[in-house]
Amino acid sequence: MKIILAQQAGFCFGVRRATQIAFEAAGKNQHTFTLGPIIHSPQVVGKLEELGIKALNSLDGLEQGTIIIRSHGVERKELDEARQRNLDVVDATCPFVKKAHEYVKTLSEAGYWVVVVGDADHPEVQGIVSYGGDKDKVHVVASGDDVRKLPKMNKIGVIAQTTQSFENLKNVVCECLLRGGEIRVYNTICDATADRQEEAKTLSGQVDSMVVIGGFNSANTGRLFEVCRAIQPRTYQIETASEIKSGWFDGIETVGITAGASTPKWIIDEVINKIEQLNKSD
Repeated sequence: MKIILAQQAGFCFGVRRATQIAFEAAGKNQHTFTLGPIIHSPQVVGKLEELGIKALNSLDGLEQGTIIIRSHGVERKELDEARQRNLDVVDATCPFVKKAHEYVKTLSEAGYWVVVVGDADHPEVQGIVSYGGDKDKVHVVASGDDVRKLPKMNKIGVIAQTTQSFENLKNVVCECLLRGGEIRVYNTICDATADRQEEAKTLSGQVDSMVVIGGFNSANTGRLFEVCRAIQPRTYQIETASEIKSGWFDGIETVGITAGASTPKWIIDEVINKIEQLNKSD
């Protein structure tokens, strides 16, 4: 059985930067925390906790120490609160996410209704929305269909969660155009996300099975899985090598592997080794 690993599998720039910041902080201060998981990889979060850096859900009760802002960013009020508490704030927010914050703020101040394409429950989106002025004029939509449910808007600004597909952003923009009025669009989809999705599509069409590695709480991993499964029905998402089942590869000659932007190299290597061992035992 031949194993083909996607060239762009694993950490993107923003995730690599955030994890490097967090691991470098380990051991420097016994009161060092991350606000939310630094990235959407339970395994990386676990390793940081072993080194003394715990992920907090809120700042309640924290009066001193260092707080590292996760790669997905946080809501504006949380960042303000950390500074008001005189905590040492280390901002590991992905620069592409911060750019989305700036665009929402700019659009809101210019009088635009803001449409954010993404998952309303995702922390990145919640952070982006918080930078809008009038919250009643900031709307999160999952697809073009959701645009039809929005109130009448004469000036619309559109941005996207950084891990969205370009196709979904395009569909939302088309629906906004049908509503008339003035429209301003910022394509805030991360290049790394778009590139790895395109590579995953190509690879899925060349293999007999696909394995997508990444946290089940990772939005970009979930979209990689959807992209691959649409082309190759024998697509499986896993977090670690222990979840692999030998029956997945019965009669398979080629298996493709890709991984979300929050998946560390050591997990990818373990998955490849496990598949190779299963192949040898057959």
